[in-house]
Amino acid sequence: MEITLRDGIHWVGVIDWNLREFHGYEIRRGTTYNAYLVIDEKTALIDTVRAPFGQELIEKLGALTPLDRIDYVVCNHAEPDHAGSLPAIMRACPNATLVCDAKCKEELSAFFDTSAWRFRVVASGESLSLGKRTLQFHATPMVHWPESMATYVPEEKLLFSMDAFGQHVADSARFDDESELDVVFEEAKHYYANILMPFGRPIGRTLDALSALPIELVAPSHGVIWRRHFADILKAYRAWTAFKPAARVVVIYDSMWGSTEVMARAVVEGATIPGVAVELRHLRKNAMSDVVTALLDAPCIALGSATQNNSLMPQVGALRTYLGGLKPERKAGFFFTSYGWSRKATSDEAKGLFEALKIQELHAPILSLFTPTAEVLAECRAAGRALAEEALRQAKEQTQGEG
Repeated sequence: MEITLRDGIHWVGVIDWNLREFHGYEIRRGTTYNAYLVIDEKTALIDTVRAPFGQELIEKLGALTPLDRIDYVVCNHAEPDHAGSLPAIMRACPNATLVCDAKCKEELSAFFDTSAWRFRVVASGESLSLGKRTLQFHATPMVHWPESMATYVPEEKLLFSMDAFGQHVADSARFDDESELDVVFEEAKHYYANILMPFGRPIGRTLDALSALPIELVAPSHGVIWRRHFADILKAYRAWTAFKPAARVVVIYDSMWGSTEVMARAVVEGATIPGVAVELRHLRKNAMSDVVTALLDAPCIALGSATQNNSLMPQVGALRTYLGGLKPERKAGFFFTSYGWSRKATSDEAKGLFEALKIQELHAPILSLFTPTAEVLAECRAAGRALAEEALRQAKEQTQGEG
């Protein structure tokens, strides 16, 4: 079925229904690799798809226009999920010129043999006329690679936004108003938390720059196209890039024989107060990507680990590595543990973990020798309540500041 964004502007991407891993993290609903064809006096293909789907893209292009009439192939981002099929596309479109910025040309030439390709290197703010329509190129560095850019069609108020505003959703619907909106926003948050979180500041600057453009339609590289709810996803991005605190507490733990889990549940019990959302996440029973998504707008966390071999449980170490790359900000919380014959190693490692992740310590580590006593559980509940009150305070201060 032909999918049209505007007269002469078509979605020609592919749906990867069964993808369950991306960038080393787990996804739940597959994804799309979005590419777009603009047919005018000149014809331009905006981005391509992952290499295994290159032939499908070529067939879709051929159904809309002779391949030798494609004048330009715009590469907004050199990453293989967007550019992987470029060698096949450039062979199939013999008259096409590859349009990208200088850094992207460098990166493409490191991925592929580009010696036979014709390039047109563009700078931010530069335009390319297709006839009735114009392509304007806007640098979006670190959204989410250094060479990333977005392409804007001013005559249509249409932004090809690359990775910004995307979601990993395999869906036969191509537009936000045709999809289950709660699912789209859930996956947009999951996408931001696990890919874009470390780049909040450059993304914030990009949002400031792009907000000056009149925009009615936003076509990202993954997921649905925004034509009714762009203002809502833009508002969400503003909150995420600023790590805007919600009234939310996340309790994360791993347990060996159940004692640390008992402590975790006591923390949750204490944190469950009116106005605060509380989540409990066992690290070996939840995907790491879901844990990270829960943390995105939670200002307060409690982290628990049993002691194993004088150290933290392995999945807690994995979380440290994963969060270290994502660089969450504005987090506060405390550590709790059930230990056996050695408590110092675990509490010292937890202190180092909090320091490395720049988590403000709101309560001294809560330590239990094997099965937690009534006194230890009372301390867990009290610390959980204090955590919830802090989350509620931060969220209220944020709301008052916006008012």
